Amino acid sequence: MDKRFFNLYSHDFARVAVASPRCKVADPAFNAQETIRLAREAAEHGAVLAAFPELGLSAYTCDDLFHQRALLDAVLDALAEVVAASSTLPLAVVVGAPLRVNHVLFNCAVVVAGGRILGVVPKSYLPNYGEFYESRQFSPADNAAVDRITLLGQDVPFGPEQIFELENQPLFRFHVEICEDVWVPVPPSSYAALAGATVLVNLSASNVVVGKSGYRHQLVSQQSARCLAAYLYTSAGRGESTTDMAWDGQSLIYEKGDKLAESERFLADSHIIFGDVDLERLSVDRMHTTTFAQSVRRHAHEVEKFRVQTFAVPLPIGKDLPLARLVERFPYVPADGRRRDERCTEVYNIQVQALVQRLQSSGHQKVVIGISGGLDSTHALLVCAKALDKLGLPRTNILAYTMPGFATSERTLRQARELMRVVGCTAHEIDIRPSCIQMLKDLGHPYAEGAEQYDVTFENVQAGERTSHLFRLANHHHAIVIGTGDLSELALGWCTYGVGDHMSHYNVNASVPKTLISHLVRWVADTRQIGDTGSDVLINVLETEISPELVPGKVGEANKPAQVTEDFIGPYELQDFNLYYTLRYGFGPAKVAFLSWSAWQDSAAGPWPEGGSPARNQYDLAAIKKNLGIFLWRFFKTSQFKRSCVPNGPKVGNGGSLSPRGDWRAPSDSEATVWVDQLARIPD
Repeated sequence: MDKRFFNLYSHDFARVAVASPRCKVADPAFNAQETIRLAREAAEHGAVLAAFPELGLSAYTCDDLFHQRALLDAVLDALAEVVAASSTLPLAVVVGAPLRVNHVLFNCAVVVAGGRILGVVPKSYLPNYGEFYESRQFSPADNAAVDRITLLGQDVPFGPEQIFELENQPLFRFHVEICEDVWVPVPPSSYAALAGATVLVNLSASNVVVGKSGYRHQLVSQQSARCLAAYLYTSAGRGESTTDMAWDGQSLIYEKGDKLAESERFLADSHIIFGDVDLERLSVDRMHTTTFAQSVRRHAHEVEKFRVQTFAVPLPIGKDLPLARLVERFPYVPADGRRRDERCTEVYNIQVQALVQRLQSSGHQKVVIGISGGLDSTHALLVCAKALDKLGLPRTNILAYTMPGFATSERTLRQARELMRVVGCTAHEIDIRPSCIQMLKDLGHPYAEGAEQYDVTFENVQAGERTSHLFRLANHHHAIVIGTGDLSELALGWCTYGVGDHMSHYNVNASVPKTLISHLVRWVADTRQIGDTGSDVLINVLETEISPELVPGKVGEANKPAQVTEDFIGPYELQDFNLYYTLRYGFGPAKVAFLSWSAWQDSAAGPWPEGGSPARNQYDLAAIKKNLGIFLWRFFKTSQFKRSCVPNGPKVGNGGSLSPRGDWRAPSDSEATVWVDQLARIPD
């Protein structure tokens, strides 16, 4: 099997490291050796970049010792050791050092790779308030009179406007700033991101006081999110002088607002953290966010100042190197329980508020909804109930209809009746079989003459009759029809076009995927929002196998559906995963499959639908590839015409919607060839 597929670098990821070495104040030789040791550890783990703290070769707390020649000369010797060691290390190293340039002392970051110095970045903003007196020893970057210097016999670029690009992975372009630079209103990294840097590095010392750790998180998270970048934050730790300050050695790695890694604080020894940065995700988001390019144009004067320094290091591409970052199996559903509850609350309120607005603007006080006893219509009914509560209208204004057909099971019919009762809506039951028989006779369909021909016409006659009844009932009662179909079904084209479950006056579930709906229903059950009896009904619905119930089952198996949806279109938990990364990021099949494989190999990737255990399902690469193939063919080749004319419905999440008026505009007659061809290259 091709090992490259199982290597993160094959899918535009890059592993980065942030180190906080134990230091000795004014002992550059010791500090250099500890730096080299951690750089080797980073290389052994497959990292392409390792960042170290501000003034790490000397220690930050040297104060006026920075003006001692003995110390500054020793720093140069230590830097020479780091440069020499880098010749055998397959990564870039960024270290902090005090450097003299034309009789001026600068607080610098030195970028090293392959035995050479790629560039030197001086600190732009020097804090001179509170406990900080950096202007006493150093000058800011603006005081530099040159843009190149000779350092250790090498002619190297000097200045803050530098970007370092990895030749064999051009999406990996990093910029370095130093500590206070990110605490100012407009950090230098903001302009660097506009100039193309995808990875922002901060060499910091950052003493610790109460509450500062949380603020660092906010600062780094927001800067990475605003710049659509990864952000690496280093911090000095054990060994710095505690004459007047203390140090916690906190290191952080964020990607577009999401935390990838964080070190423990107050550790007694050196430590290092790793993060796998998704470079393609950052690139795609910059492409999608058109205001990013507008910002580039608006700040062209600053952007044009940047110089790009290229370098090459050998990537560890010829071996298995799986992701170290967590890939959640259910990207629409947060794994963390608290965040999951918050998500459910917000999605529920978005749906309710949207329906309230539609009812108020249309002047209707009643809704018509079909109840199957299955998951989607259950959730839509709950949204209707809450919306009418918000409007101060009785729940009896919900005109709910269960419409048994040729394949309706006793179980789902019972659940539909119980659900309508506990919600308190106006419940009706219409047997659609007589009208279906009439239509089948009119069509000349063999079933009308007693033949067991269960083709697509037989199925869609039932779906169409249900929807036709709902629309005429809405006319009759001056109401609107509430759709129940979800985002997953729309993505896969698993709905009956036009006069079928495809159509409604307003669809509250339009951008809610199946995996999220199951958690929304469970959340309503767990929070007892419709009472204990209602919660029991909801749990029964959750435990019901998903089926369209359009083809009769075998005699004596009234509660076992002849059709199981996931047997036809694949497991929703896989297809929702495929949908998220295809729709949200436009990733190619190989990367989607790699991410899916990474997620389903990790037993801690939760959460688990239907209350299952972590081992409930495990998908190997063959199953992932097979179901991705089903998704790609249905999504790109056969289903777009249904999405080109969907009813109104609220967008609820950043995972996107499929409305042609919202996130997704696509031709109804496109081909799936390029996706299928790329799928074929994935190992079996």
